[in-house]
Amino acid sequence: MATYEYLCSRCGSFDVKLQIGTAPKVYGCPVCAAVARRVYSSPGLSLTSNSVAALHVQEEQAREAPAVVSEVPPRTRAPRRPHPALSRLPRP
Repeated sequence: MATYEYLCSRCGSFDVKLQIGTAPKVYGCPVCAAVARRVYSSPGLSLTSNSVAALHVQEEQAREAPAVVSEVPPRTRAPRRPHPALSRLPRP
């Protein structure tokens, strides 16, 4: 289903949902039943931020040509820090 915009000379603009490619050039106004003509407008597209667009490009590139490694990378561990609550416990 697609949303088509029509303009009634009496009531103003209104939207109609019809199957794609079946919208007539004129359509009856739902309020006053007068003939309304179809208005051609830009589609409602949403813009994505540059960071999200870059992630989409990176994901598409990885899908087409994934990174190949020749060996298992070394395991790195973050230094272990004691839990802050442990410092308040009594010491023997």
